Amino acid sequence: MDPQSEFALKDQRPKPPNKFVVFMRKIYRPLGFQKGYNFPLCEFPKQINGLLTNNILVIIFAGAMMGFTLARMSYLNIGGSAPSSFRKGAAPGEWYHYHTGAKRIGITLHLAGCLPAGFLMVWQFVPIIRHKFLLFHRINGYVIIVLVFICLAGALMIARTSFGGSLDVQTGVGVLAILVTGAIAMAYYNIKRLQIDQHRAWMLRAMFYLGTIITERIIQISSATIISSIGSYYQIQTCNEVAFQVGARAAAAMYPKDCPFGYTGNPHILVHASMTDVGPQSVGAALGLSFGMALWLAVFLHLIGVEIYLNLTPVEGERLRTVSYERQLEAGFKNPGSAGLTSDRWGDAPEWRPKRSESLSSTEAKVDGGDGTAR
Repeated sequence: MDPQSEFALKDQRPKPPNKFVVFMRKIYRPLGFQKGYNFPLCEFPKQINGLLTNNILVIIFAGAMMGFTLARMSYLNIGGSAPSSFRKGAAPGEWYHYHTGAKRIGITLHLAGCLPAGFLMVWQFVPIIRHKFLLFHRINGYVIIVLVFICLAGALMIARTSFGGSLDVQTGVGVLAILVTGAIAMAYYNIKRLQIDQHRAWMLRAMFYLGTIITERIIQISSATIISSIGSYYQIQTCNEVAFQVGARAAAAMYPKDCPFGYTGNPHILVHASMTDVGPQSVGAALGLSFGMALWLAVFLHLIGVEIYLNLTPVEGERLRTVSYERQLEAGFKNPGSAGLTSDRWGDAPEWRPKRSESLSSTEAKVDGGDGTAR
């Protein structure tokens, strides 16, 4: 053989993985992940030393979801006196609206739905659970759906007063509820039609939308700090809100003209928005003014982020569509491979045809094979 040709063949041989890749494989392969960019819910693939590995956003969207829900699980103690209860940990002024009545029911439903759902949803994306513990995967999926709907019902009940309840807050909560409900409905329909690739895509969308709250909190606190340094932002509150937080005499001392001691009715006052001013009402004003903007920006980022991830993993989508084809063909569906909501049936995409047939093991043939809840 020509020495130059032999040298060229050596250059084409795959390089052995570096130490970092070897180490990461020892972590994600026992969990059922076969590719680095899928561990766990990688959103943006990244090259390290020439090899595809997981990105830091992997941790944000999977680990952070678990960490956030575990850190807030104590909020299920709604009105307790413990320092970790929701009553003690809520933003200043929020407990005024939630301590009684319909809003108390709303916040209870919201937290009782969201926190367990956030904890359980992470396990739906671990392949080894889908393959080895199929019954858990299916039951867990249905439980998550019920919990999410309870969470959304509670969110809609408290939207009018949450962080001031301005129109941008109410519309943001409503839009997010529509997005999540629509995505779950699409995912549920597709898995009933054995359209696993679309089930995966829509469940990923639903879970990314639900993760908006984590990004929203980061933006909200950052924004509140910025407007505090600017110093020219104010929020309208009522005397009852301020007096509930600091007491009637303290409120009268802070706002003697608007909230004199023994005032009647419930006058409105301008509260300076600042994280550093004396008085919890100012901190609540800074957080309240930032909430609506932070919510909309977080929704936008998560809408874009999940679509980027789905478009960066077309091979996985194609593989699952082939699996869908085989299962739909076996079940006797019309249009196998496109029995669900696919673009070639409902849009102008070219008709899909299987490129190759995959042989599935008996276990793999029973699971959904995608990211999301069971059929």
